[in-house]
Formats: sequence, structure tokens, C-alpha cells
Amino acid sequence: MAQGKSFSGYLTGQFLAAMPAMEDTRFQRSLIYMCVHNAEGAMGLIVNRLVDSLTFDELLDQLEIPKAPYSSDIRIHFGGPVETGRGFVLHSTEYEKDATVVMENGIALTATVDILRDIAEGNGPRDHLLALGYAGWGPGQLDGEIQENAWLNIPADVSLLFNAENDAKWDRAVALLGFDPSLLSSDAGMA
Repeated sequence: MAQGKSFSGYLTGQFLAAMPAMEDTRFQRSLIYMCVHNAEGAMGLIVNRLVDSLTFDELLDQLEIPKAPYSSDIRIHFGGPVETGRGFVLHSTEYEKDATVVMENGIALTATVDILRDIAEGNGPRDHLLALGYAGWGPGQLDGEIQENAWLNIPADVSLLFNAENDAKWDRAVALLGFDPSLLSSDAGMA
């Protein structure tokens, strides 16, 4: 899954920010961390939208994992509309198990129940973001959407991924490009 340091034209390890004209309500103002982008397609996790219908404690109950005293502080993100019952954890790389995939920028991905158990017990990764579901694209689909100005790619910032408030992540990510996000128009037009 990891890409080399040379530019490949693929967006693995970067953010995608939905442009203001995004019509699909599932993705409006969403910020996606790209886990995989290659000739076979793309997969990423929305990192700035929460699941309102399920708490971490309820998830632990469903999985029959004992709760920890601080588990109620852990929030569950809506990772995307594909396989919404499947969980993924983006996390810091000091935590690594057999099923962990280490990606770029000091970020890893684990999609097993074991990481949830470790987080609940206080033995999980220092930084983590739990998401249910993912955003997925078939071969060439994301590239076409980018050409249609649906998405803006931005170098990922680990501190923004794990530490920023969800409501501020989209604006802060776009600001990393060096301009005011309010300058992005929601109107399509020609120069």
C-alpha cells in the first residue's frame, strides 16, 4: 500500500478535500485521508465526520469487549459510505501488529478487532482515529473526479489528522496550501 518517495501521480498518504461545489451530500466538506490510490482504484477514510448513532462503549458491547474507564472519550468517525459496518483505525506507527499496514507520513492502518481491544485496555496506539466504512473508487474513477474539480489534494498533516477538531479540519487542511479556504468558489466557471 505504501508509495515510494518519488512522485507517482498517485495520492496515497495525502488528504483529499471536497471542493465547495461537491453535490454528493455524503462528501460535502469532507476531508479524506487516502490509504490507497493506484491503477486498481482508491480507498480512503473521511476523517472529519462523526457517527452519531453509535458510541465506542456501544461498539465494545457489540463486540463483547470489556469497557475501559476512558473509553467513553473515544469518538467513532464516518469513514465513508462503503461497508459501513467495517471498522478501520488510522494510527501512529509505534503500534504495529501482523495485520497493520504502515503507510506514509508516520501513519498506519489496522482493521482488526484486536486494536479496539488494545485501545479499550489502554494498550493501543498513542494517536488513533477510529472509522466505520470507507470511501472507495474504481480504476480511474477518482482521477476523473479530480479532473472535474470535485476534489483538492493536499499533503497530509499528522497533527491535523489526529489532533484537530473535526469542524476545523477541512478549513485547516485547505489553508495548508497557503490561501484562505473561503476563496474557493462553489460555482463552476471558466477562466
